[in-house]
Amino acid sequence: MEMNGQVVARNGLTDRTGRKVALITGITGQDGSYLAEFLLEKGYDVHGIIRRSSSFNTGRIQHLYDDPYTHQGGSMRLHYGDMTDSSCLVKIIHDIRPTEIYNLAAQSHVKVSFDLSEYTANVDALGTLRILDAIRTAGLEPTVRFYQASTSELYGKVQQIPQTETTPFYPRSPYGVAKLYGYWIVVNYREAYNIFAVNGILFNHESPRRGETFVTRKITRSVAKISLNEMDHFELGNLDARRDWGHARDYVEAMWLMLQQDVPQDYVISTGEAHSVR
Repeated sequence: MEMNGQVVARNGLTDRTGRKVALITGITGQDGSYLAEFLLEKGYDVHGIIRRSSSFNTGRIQHLYDDPYTHQGGSMRLHYGDMTDSSCLVKIIHDIRPTEIYNLAAQSHVKVSFDLSEYTANVDALGTLRILDAIRTAGLEPTVRFYQASTSELYGKVQQIPQTETTPFYPRSPYGVAKLYGYWIVVNYREAYNIFAVNGILFNHESPRRGETFVTRKITRSVAKISLNEMDHFELGNLDARRDWGHARDYVEAMWLMLQQDVPQDYVISTGEAHSVR
């Protein structure tokens, strides 16, 4: 059947060509790049939002542009935008009219959030609100499906082990607090405006594309430099700290699966196993 001029599929909408259209914020990051690959393989038209930069910042998705079918065929397109600019978000969403939106953009470094607390709130908290409002401005409430990348940092001061979808939140950083606002505004818009909007509470997930300031990449880069005699040692924090680590490829598939359900629900995404840094 048709709704608002689009062909309706059971799990979400497709455009007139029968293809689903996905918009990814944070497409140049670890998760965004894997998600773009995943969706392209499933036949989606993929759109990504990138920030204007004086240096190249698309290294993680460059291989997708090296594929003539992907780039010249037009199944992936990038748009300049920023999570702090509501006007550009409204325009992009109105023009693309996506069937699925994955909000992965964030200032995601916990330590940095103490130095850039206002910026972190502007991007991680209000950025989520701006996208949800853009969905309403474009009149996409009945058709779009929205995924919000949330974080295990919501739990902060742990209240119970293991953490579940019903564990009380107790964030202990500006990053965690900003993400908590994002979490609850998604729940609020889902209930108030009947938007298919979900939160994925992500525990640590790694890959070769992980940012180099994060502990797993710091270790691998430092070991490589030591083997090349470029450094003789490196320092880490608490080696006995235990974390739940998964692989980013598995986590982006979970994001997609959340948007294919009949009923929108929030989920914890983790392996269920903890390992120490040591």
